[in-house]
Order: sequence, then structure tokens, then C-alpha cells
Amino acid sequence: MSAPVVAIIGRPNVGKSSLFNALFGERVSIVDDTPGVTRDRIYARTTWREREFVIIDTGGIEPDAEDEILKGMRAQAQVAIETADVILFMVDLKAGLVAADADIAVMLRKSGRPVVLCVNKSDQVGEPPPQAYEFYNLGLGEIYPISAAHRLGIGELLDALFEKMPLSEERNEEDERIRVALIGKPNSGKSSLSNCLIGQNRSIVSDIPGTTRDAIDTELNNEFGAFTIIDTAGLRKKGRIDTSVEKYSMLRSLAAIERADVCIILIDAIEGVTEQDTKIAGYAHNAGKASIFAVNKWDLVDKETGTLELMRKMLLERFSFMTYAPVLFISAKTGQRVTTLFEKIVTVRDQSRRRLSTGMLNDLLTEATAMVPTPQDKGRRLRIYYGTQVAICPPQFVLFINDKDLMHFSYMRYIENQLRKNFGFEGTPIRIYLREKSKE
Repeated sequence: MSAPVVAIIGRPNVGKSSLFNALFGERVSIVDDTPGVTRDRIYARTTWREREFVIIDTGGIEPDAEDEILKGMRAQAQVAIETADVILFMVDLKAGLVAADADIAVMLRKSGRPVVLCVNKSDQVGEPPPQAYEFYNLGLGEIYPISAAHRLGIGELLDALFEKMPLSEERNEEDERIRVALIGKPNSGKSSLSNCLIGQNRSIVSDIPGTTRDAIDTELNNEFGAFTIIDTAGLRKKGRIDTSVEKYSMLRSLAAIERADVCIILIDAIEGVTEQDTKIAGYAHNAGKASIFAVNKWDLVDKETGTLELMRKMLLERFSFMTYAPVLFISAKTGQRVTTLFEKIVTVRDQSRRRLSTGMLNDLLTEATAMVPTPQDKGRRLRIYYGTQVAICPPQFVLFINDKDLMHFSYMRYIENQLRKNFGFEGTPIRIYLREKSKE
């Protein structure tokens, strides 16, 4: 299931980036007293009450600004609003209620999204200061005073956001369609593959990188099932994103990854694997999406004995963090092996939904620890009491142990490998969390 998206919206210099850093747990956004420092959205994933969600930090909104940069920031914030499941609207206690806050409140009410109103720079503990109550005039319901700089009131704010997030298990019949996002660098063949999969020229195909500016959804039914194919704009290097349109395209591409069930990562066979390919694959991996590598334009490659295996080996080396993802060599232009993609899409989606019983999981843990003893340090040995699966899409497991410090990352990798060896989980990331069991 896709993680809920929370967009932080507000005027420049109200403290959005400070809150973003507080929620994410480290200094990701640039924080400065100069209004307008954050010009683009920044994505991060975090967890509250064992629920993972995505935060978008946006540039400040100046509703009546004529400056080109401020207008661009306003437009990008509008895209973030359209993408979000919940909007966190931040205002500044010290500046008080200003006309721009009222204008933004009108924009948020029109969006139809649930809104949580956050009054920043409330630096005292306890009852909110009297001047905070004027923000009820915005007509957005309860106010949540916080101090992002001093980490005050953030727990209550997160609880309010949590209550407004859509339930991840709620899916209607339309949502049972397999959502497939085609992602990759510009000009890697995403639109050509989209047209080939659906059997018609739905997307414009051109040799000019960046022809596709938006994420385009197309529904498709065939003998393999019901699909929604999402043709996304190419994800460029950050330094090459130099126009507002491309910045919006990148946001929508990242949003497409979030709502997809399966990501097909297109690699240009002629150009080979680039650093940007690994970053794009990382977006899908970090989002917990089932993924398939599709090496496109394979018909244009001069082949010799072993060419395919050599390319496969190079892929596995460059994408060492995603060796679970199957690799297909295709040609969107000729249709070579494109039908096989549908079979793999269904397979990896099903694997991402696979759920193990607690008994099966603990039998595997017993066998795995007997074959390779757990790590020890200074005479103390790691003990794994038991494990349980807590979620799917991707499969997520919690291991109850005696001491987190005794668990080495190599032993975590060993357990993951045993899960894959015994139960498959082809094409899907696996997440393993550790929890210390109290002596009681």
C-alpha cells in the first residue's frame, strides 16, 4: 500500500523547514532566516505510531507575489497540495494572523484535503499564549501550537496528522488494479513501453528527452489481469532541473512511485547503467515498492555469446542493494519480451503481498540460528526470542531480541537471505525491525 503523503504548507519563513527537520530527525532542509530559502519540495519518509508516511517540505506561498521565483514556489506548493493526503498548514505566532494566511486558508479549503493547522514559534510549555487563538478565525478547526526549533508540541501535532491519514488497508475495487509506474532517465523509452503495453499511441514518443511532462495513467485489462500503467516524466539529475515545468514533473514522478504497486525501472541498453539509474532505483527501493529492471533497446545492442549474462552481472553489481529485483531484456520498439513483463508484474506484486504465519517464520529463525550462530560481544550473545510479520507491501518483520547492539548488519542480511531462499519474495524489498524484549 502507498504511504500517506503530508505536505507542509505556509508562507515563507514561518518555520516549515525547521519542522521538516524535526520530523525527519536530521538536518535535511536548509534552515535560514531569509524568506524563500526552500525553493523546491524535499521528500522524506518517517514513522509515527508504527505508521510510515512521506513528508513534503515546500517553498513558501506568497498568494499575490509577482516575483518569478515566488510565483514558481507558489505553483510548486500547489502541486504538493494536489499530491498530499493531509496538509499541515503552518502559521507564525510571532507575526500573527496576516492576510496571506487567510488567502492560503481559502486555497486549502478549496482543495478538499484534510488540514491540520499548526501555530509555530509557541515557545512556552502548557496552555497556548492568548494571541494563538486568533488563528481560529481561519476556519480550519483546532489549532496545534508548537515550537519546531525547541521540539515542543510535536507529538500532539503528529497525533492529529495520524488521525487524518487514510487507512492503508482501505482499497476499493478500482484500487485492486495493479498500478505499474514506468520510471527511468529521460529518453530511456518509458513512453514507447507504455504505448507497447497498452497497444496504442497514448503517449507522445520523441528522441527529445523530457517530452513527457506529467504522469499519465492508462487502464488496461488483459489475460494477466487489470492494470493501471503510469507513464512518468524522466527523472533528471537535480542539477539539471532548471525549469519550473521539469520541477513539477519530478514531483509527479515521485508521487507516481508512491502510489504504484510495482515499479518498472527502465535502463537504456545502449547507454548502460549510470549513476542516475541507481538513484532512480533507490527511490523505488526506499519507497518499499516491488520492482523489475527492464533493459530497453536490447534490439539495438551488438550481441556476442554471453552478452546478456555480462549485462545482467553488471546490473547486479551496480544495483547491489536491489539484487532481489528480476531483470528482463526487452525492446519497446519491437515488442520483444514485453508480454513477459505482465507475468513478472503479477509475480512481484503477489510476492510483495506475501504473508508468513508466525509459526513458519519462527521455524525458519530456529533453523537459521542453528546453522549460523548469532553474533556475540564480550561474552554476551544475541538472542532472538521470536519474530512476527507485521505488514505487507513490502513484507515487514519484527524480531524480538535481547540487545539491539549485538545485532550486526551482516547477520540481518543473513536472515533476509534465508527468508528469500525459503519463501521467495522475488522483486520486493524486505524490512526487518528490531525490538528489545523487556525482562518482564
